[in-house]
Amino acid sequence: MARSVRSDDDPLSAKGNEAEGNSVDMADDTGAKRRLRVLLVDDSDDRRESIAASLAEVGCDAIGFVSSQEDVLLRVQQSNPDVVIIDLEAPGRDTLDSLQTVQSTAPRPIVMFTQDDDGATIARATRAGVSAYVVDGLSTKRVRPILDAAIERFQQFRGLADELEKTRAQLEERKVVDKAKSILMKQRGMSEDEAYKALRSLAMNSNKRIADVAEGIVDAARLLF
Repeated sequence: MARSVRSDDDPLSAKGNEAEGNSVDMADDTGAKRRLRVLLVDDSDDRRESIAASLAEVGCDAIGFVSSQEDVLLRVQQSNPDVVIIDLEAPGRDTLDSLQTVQSTAPRPIVMFTQDDDGATIARATRAGVSAYVVDGLSTKRVRPILDAAIERFQQFRGLADELEKTRAQLEERKVVDKAKSILMKQRGMSEDEAYKALRSLAMNSNKRIADVAEGIVDAARLLF
């Protein structure tokens, strides 16, 4: 019986790096599952064709192959897969480091099939952003449900990460607006409400966002003082 460990710990260092095609719609308008484009990382040339055939049986197209010694990030960027499958006996530290680079630059759902059930390896894979870690290797019968679940969890986590980043950006903008209001209040003797109205008026007249106008005022104050 295979044991699987799933992780959606997509590092937040990935924020701001949007990659085309990292949102996967797994069903078409009729509700049928669409074919998934898969990049396979596998060090065994002999095994690749059989794995590609197995994937084809469950609605997946192997669009490229790469060894763990090659530049995985480059191949991800070139082939733009829906999901990356890692099929290795025991993933090394270099492989896991390269996966973390992928997740911080061109995030994708990553599913790892391996024989390595070491807790430390699983923890490193989790930190690297592996969406599903499956011990006992790749099975044709189980692979599509595992891929679908990994993709869904990846999308959910990316959505949460995007919301978190949006909230952080809004908080930073609020801080800048508050600093700009404080500067206007001190320099021009305005009330807080008057300072905000002045910012809003400047933004409307210059066709800019209030946060951008506020940032300009803060930057100008830094130069003067």
